Amino acid sequence: MATGKKSLLNLPLKIVLTEEGVSHFISHNQKLIRFRLADNVDESGIALTSFSPLSLQRMILVDYISKIEISMPEFVSSRQEIMDLAKLVVYSILYKQFDREIKDALLDTTCVHKFNRSNPSQILDSNTKMTDEQIRKRLVNSDEIIKKARNDILKPVYDQILSDEQLSMEEKNIYLLMTEKFLNRLSLFNWFIIVKFYNKDGFGEMLSEIRRVIQQYMDKSKIAEYVSLMVMELALNCENANMRKEAKVMYRGIDDSDMVIYDPDIRKKIVKELERNHELVFISWKLGGGSMSIGKQGRLQITLYNKDDEFQEFKENIQNKSSADTGKRSLIDFYKELPEGQEGTDLGLYYLSYLDEACKKVNVKFESLVNQFSSSDLTVINLIFNF
Repeated sequence: MATGKKSLLNLPLKIVLTEEGVSHFISHNQKLIRFRLADNVDESGIALTSFSPLSLQRMILVDYISKIEISMPEFVSSRQEIMDLAKLVVYSILYKQFDREIKDALLDTTCVHKFNRSNPSQILDSNTKMTDEQIRKRLVNSDEIIKKARNDILKPVYDQILSDEQLSMEEKNIYLLMTEKFLNRLSLFNWFIIVKFYNKDGFGEMLSEIRRVIQQYMDKSKIAEYVSLMVMELALNCENANMRKEAKVMYRGIDDSDMVIYDPDIRKKIVKELERNHELVFISWKLGGGSMSIGKQGRLQITLYNKDDEFQEFKENIQNKSSADTGKRSLIDFYKELPEGQEGTDLGLYYLSYLDEACKKVNVKFESLVNQFSSSDLTVINLIFNF
């Protein structure tokens, strides 16, 4: 995973916290701030300019974060960091979904059903409440069993990856690493069940189910790369649209705004002007529906906004869906309607088709919607995934 390469990412993040996140920060005497997001909604949370990818991922995994937003006049200079952040968010949601699916699969095995019938006062199901501290006490002296169970789970998976002649050595190494990463993020409750039934009658079914889900999520993990490329491509399109518009204002009478915005010195001046006028591109990641929203935990909505001085129109149009100058279309229509010869159109369609195809292959629901507001040249793009 690319995010592991850097110990810190330097990006201006606004992080909206869930109720659990707010409670955690307040209980640790950390002050929260109020800020306004791109959709003109005021929220409480934290703001970061530099952060550890692992720390951010831990916060997502324990359901402390409901939304992440970033705003900049240009993204080219932070290309790798933006892509790393986009991948980190997708992987985090996949890790959470993986753990939930393993839990459901384990609780539905024959040996757990048999145990529940024989022990009605100790039933193991989705309503079982055990704190991590309680589970740790029960798992004392279980290190050797956990080690053996990990080996039992992974060895056949590793053998299958290494013997796949269609994979390059680099792809094999990535898959081997990904299987470990998924297994490393299994909750203590899942390890408690694995240890409890290790080598008991019917344990083989548990092993098969865990391997099945690992395979499924290794395939789903390919989507992260396409999402990061798509987000970056859309950000650059929005950024360039803003720059062309500003160049026409700053350099009246020019015929070729592209020539101007790709001149490094002029580009710097345009970026400064965009920042001064608060004409920024915003990207937000809305994560799931919170820990209590059944069926929506695997939802991810990525929204890109072009923000300018007439941004209030966006809010009014969202509140009044029947407004006449709101155009809503799919992302593919948006690309087709871009002016002929505009930079990146072919690339955007290429990424979109690969992303759409990759999602269909692994049963991830994906849709894209674009709202355009004619009087302000504002574009709002939504990418919605259900993992």
